[in-house]
Amino acid sequence: MSAAPARVLLLHGLWMPGLSMAWMARRLRRAGFATSVFAYAGAAAGPDAVLPALARRLRGADAVVAHSLGGLLALEALRRGECPQVRRVVCLGSPLCGSAAAQGLAANAATAWMLGRAWPLLRDGCRAWEGPAEVGVVCGTRPLGLGRLFAAFDGPSDGAVAEAETRLPGIAAHCRVAASHSGLLLSPAAARQVVHFLREGRFAGTA
Repeated sequence: MSAAPARVLLLHGLWMPGLSMAWMARRLRRAGFATSVFAYAGAAAGPDAVLPALARRLRGADAVVAHSLGGLLALEALRRGECPQVRRVVCLGSPLCGSAAAQGLAANAATAWMLGRAWPLLRDGCRAWEGPAEVGVVCGTRPLGLGRLFAAFDGPSDGAVAEAETRLPGIAAHCRVAASHSGLLLSPAAARQVVHFLREGRFAGTA
């Protein structure tokens, strides 16, 4: 892609409001991108309810920046829909290969309700990526989050998602930043990597 995408759609995670993407949106606007936020009912509305509306919004975007569950929804919508103008996607801490923490929550009757209708997508993750959009993933390495109470992570994690859970086959690039799962949304290092990938199709400091 010769020019940076102009219109970026941002998606939040499972228990976060659309406002949680405000800081990242502001950083992207400063970098010259036009931004909009797709807000959805994370747990209350499952993928079947969210994806049609998301697909409509994606038709007006050139790129996507999505946190956590938002990344799974974005890739699933792009896989199902006709949005060839979406050229790049950045997922922030998205468990694209499925979430062990979500499985731990679901196994406990007292906490299973927290996942709502998003549970199957969080459990199974996404298929190996074969779409035309270039997908980059930023994962955090500060294990500060409640996910550790429900899953024993093997290797680095951001406290909610293990690094291994972010490495979906078929993605174009992957990088690590020193941030927790929610901290990715306020991390200057993560924002710099997002901007770099949207412009260049790769992360700074990677081949």
